[in-house]
Amino acid sequence: MMKFLSYPLSAVYILCFGITILVFHPIQWICFNLFGYQAHKKCVDIMNLCLMRCLHIIGTRFSYFNPYEIPPDRPVIIVSNHQSMNDISPMHWFMRRYHPKFISKIELGKGIPSVSYNLTHGGSVLIDRKNPRQAIPALIKFGEYIEKNKHAAVIFPEGTRSQDGTPKPFQTKGLEVLFKKIPSAIVLPLTINNSWKTLKYGKFPMGLGAHITFTVHKPVKIDTFANTEVLIHHIEATIKKHINP
Repeated sequence: MMKFLSYPLSAVYILCFGITILVFHPIQWICFNLFGYQAHKKCVDIMNLCLMRCLHIIGTRFSYFNPYEIPPDRPVIIVSNHQSMNDISPMHWFMRRYHPKFISKIELGKGIPSVSYNLTHGGSVLIDRKNPRQAIPALIKFGEYIEKNKHAAVIFPEGTRSQDGTPKPFQTKGLEVLFKKIPSAIVLPLTINNSWKTLKYGKFPMGLGAHITFTVHKPVKIDTFANTEVLIHHIEATIKKHINP
């Protein structure tokens, strides 16, 4: 019965999602080109809130837990597991005070209204995961940008989404570059749960009634660990410990 009901609700969700990104594309252009970074950021914040509201159509709920105060004058590296494309809009909205910038695959940089524009103009970085000669210099430049502007870099070290919530091993190269190029950063381990349930049937129809949770764990400083390997192990263990089976 739930899967049967998900067909019409998913159709309405997709329609609302499409309208949202089409409407916000020209608004982003105007904000960025006429009013600059801050106006563009506020536009993107509101767009991601609207995309979250679209997910309510399929019964999705969100909870965000962050008991920690992060100094406003420090860059941030947000390290998270990755369960679905529906991780992005709520993460951006909940973490908006830190100016989150995402490490995304290069394929998302073209052809998607609003999304591609934001990724190419909003401070995020697009990398070709199959081409280290492109990816590493792009990550270095991205890290320098985050360090200079005191923004937040968001990285999903698994490299790809988990289709059933089961975490994948962390790929360490991206983390190593960010830790080197953003030495003053506060690292925020973040665990996402239940996002994969929105896509448990595939892209259509969508899963109904998922309760997606975002849990921020104790922040860590890069220089408090003996080396990068120990730091990455600590972050990975912390994140995975709180993923629901």
